[in-house]
Amino acid sequence: MMTLKMVVERYRELAGPWGRPVSLAEFGLSAAETERVFGGLDEDYQISRHLHFSKRDGQTYRISGEEVTHVAIDEGISNLL
Repeated sequence: MMTLKMVVERYRELAGPWGRPVSLAEFGLSAAETERVFGGLDEDYQISRHLHFSKRDGQTYRISGEEVTHVAIDEGISNLL
């Protein structure tokens, strides 16, 4: 299971600048693991306020009851690592 630090590091590799949407499929996890990892992060208020999910073209995942395809992460999440 990916930790918050691993998620953020992978996000930075994929996104470049903070706040840029990245397809959840690009994290290289199975659909079930993607939903479990990002759903767990979204349940924690201190973390979730830095995660911005959106629905665009691509593989859809159900995170906290919502269908989403991408995530953008704010730089402020660095303070939680």
